[in-house]
Amino acid sequence: MKNYYFTITVALAAALAMIFPQFFIEINGFPLKRLIVPLLQIIMFGMGATMSWQDFVNVAKMPRAVLVGLLCQFTIMPFVGYGLATGFGFPAEIAAGIILIGCSPSGLASNVMSYIAKANVALSITITTVATLLSPLMTPALMKLLAGQFIEISFLAMMWDIVKMVILPVLVGLVVNHVLGKKGAWLKQYLPLVSMAGITMIILIVTAAGRESLLQMGLLMVAAVLLHNGLGYLFGYWGARLFGLDEQSCRTVSIEVGLQNAGIASGLALKLGKFATMGLAAALFGPLMNFTGSILANYWSKKEPKIQV
Repeated sequence: MKNYYFTITVALAAALAMIFPQFFIEINGFPLKRLIVPLLQIIMFGMGATMSWQDFVNVAKMPRAVLVGLLCQFTIMPFVGYGLATGFGFPAEIAAGIILIGCSPSGLASNVMSYIAKANVALSITITTVATLLSPLMTPALMKLLAGQFIEISFLAMMWDIVKMVILPVLVGLVVNHVLGKKGAWLKQYLPLVSMAGITMIILIVTAAGRESLLQMGLLMVAAVLLHNGLGYLFGYWGARLFGLDEQSCRTVSIEVGLQNAGIASGLALKLGKFATMGLAAALFGPLMNFTGSILANYWSKKEPKIQV
């Protein structure tokens, strides 16, 4: 059951926000949505503080697998999201939110899921890291291309928002880890817990804010998000197989593609002033991807990957 703890926590948070939204919208006149960006920055700092320069060396050790993972990451989910957004005929801002979650980098939960799935954890960490560092360029460019017909997208403004929310905290965390060295071992012990708490809080706030839209869109929105997530796993796995990667790496790419960073999508929706509409896909994707990801990872954990010699 320990493999499902985070999934259960996220699911309970989403349910709590749907039942008692008033507690997660504002406190004494303070809108809790203002906490989204600081929480995301704390999560990204935690990511940086648990990284080392060795993570970047891994790119040189397995460049082909990393390139395949990044190619799948920044093609499959954006274009599947666009197809679903237009195919389901959602209102413009909700459609843009679906594309936004597809254009975001892979989520931090992917590293944990890869470990459970007996996948290539080093590759997972490397793809997550590089995809996150590329997001200031790739996310605005893909949004401009695919979501420009739904809402106005400023490439430079979105790029700067991602730099402030993601890149700077990651770099600060990386420097702190490097400076502290072994003295910072306690950070690696507690920061993942802080990050999980931050992710849970973001889900509470985003779900509460988008509750009315979620109730209106209902099963149609859930179906679109589940399809987006599921097709990410499927196309990610077979895309990696197509490029001849080994079984462990194929599992990794599948998980990296299927699990997106809903926190970044929520933060960008907030910056665009469309939190309750564009943030809707992120509100659903966060809890659902952790549920489906846990099921897939635990399924694979029971099947030893074939090691290619």
